Amino acid sequence: MSINQQVTSRPVTAVAWTSNSSTCPKDFTMINITEDGVAANFSRSFGIKSGYYLCYSKDLAGGMVVTDIQIITEKESIPHGYCYIAEHLDSKASVSKKKRVCVRVTPVGSVDTAVLDIKLTAKSKMMLQYYTYVGDIHGYVLWCRKGHFSTPTPRAKPRSVSLDVRRLSIDEVNPPLPLKPSNPPPCLPPGRISQRRRSLNIGNSSDKHSDVSLQGSTALDGVPFSLHPDFNIQSNGVLNSQINDIHIKSFNDIENEYSYTFAVEESAAKRNRPSLISRSSFSAQ
Repeated sequence: MSINQQVTSRPVTAVAWTSNSSTCPKDFTMINITEDGVAANFSRSFGIKSGYYLCYSKDLAGGMVVTDIQIITEKESIPHGYCYIAEHLDSKASVSKKKRVCVRVTPVGSVDTAVLDIKLTAKSKMMLQYYTYVGDIHGYVLWCRKGHFSTPTPRAKPRSVSLDVRRLSIDEVNPPLPLKPSNPPPCLPPGRISQRRRSLNIGNSSDKHSDVSLQGSTALDGVPFSLHPDFNIQSNGVLNSQINDIHIKSFNDIENEYSYTFAVEESAAKRNRPSLISRSSFSAQ
């Protein structure tokens, strides 16, 4: 296998046990045969009630990837950060606890290398190129291949479009043709009045109000104009007589009525003020 193929491989996201193809979860691949052509059924033996298979998934929907696989015995404690693989078995089936498979699961965004593939071989001297030996378990040898992985680009889900929208096309919509001198609007024959003009001529007041836009209407529309009775000259005789008695004065009348000669002010200005000498002599006496 070339290096380019390793780079573009998808990582393993989960490993599990399964009884058969019916109990194998969706999106999982069951290993039913080894690389050297032996059935990969961990068949019934001492302490094992029924056979089961190893399966794995590469579904990245969970956002986790398997970065390492180990096989430990029942006397060993599980390493830090590892967990036992899941079991999807029949009600009567069970997995032997003498040797167990554990994996380390890491978020996909925090690593760039992970387990890309796992394979099984019979307990023999067969070696798998580019694969790492994990250990032997119940008569089989477990191998894994690690390397860089690439996550597929998410695809947008197609939207459901109605048939009416699909029929719409920009090319099919023709814009209205502008008026040209060679294509003037049809002229009415002389003496014939259009329906719109006729409705304006014979329409009543309600038709006129309907033509007025709401933007030009005010709160005083429709209110009749009239004077207060106190200011009505025709109905109020007292006010009428007062208005008739008003005499409009001319400029000469105003000058003659309000003329002022300023004689008092002139006489006061002509008076002689007592001198300082007369005051001093008066004080000496």
